[in-house]
Amino acid sequence: MAARVDSAAFEEEVLRAEIPVLADFYSDSCMPCKALSPVLSRIEKQFEGRLKAVKININFDTELAERYDVQSVPTLIIFRSGEEAERIHGLVSAEVLAETLEKIL
Repeated sequence: MAARVDSAAFEEEVLRAEIPVLADFYSDSCMPCKALSPVLSRIEKQFEGRLKAVKININFDTELAERYDVQSVPTLIIFRSGEEAERIHGLVSAEVLAETLEKIL
């Protein structure tokens, strides 16, 4: 399961990560966010060792949501070498997400 990352740990866990990071910007009250959770678990297993997944709650870490201009949830941002490589808005299937990740990794 993706670890929850807050503002204090974001730089170390995401921007300085040695492998690409899939950051899920979510809200606890968001139904599509809840539906995305098993998709992310599947992706974590599929890309184990090649990708790290983290969750960022926009209600508690508004600074990060603002910094990365997250306008709606769920928003998935894929970071590679500390830079945004791709952004996906809304609920997506594991297949679509896997295809996007394969292109980036």
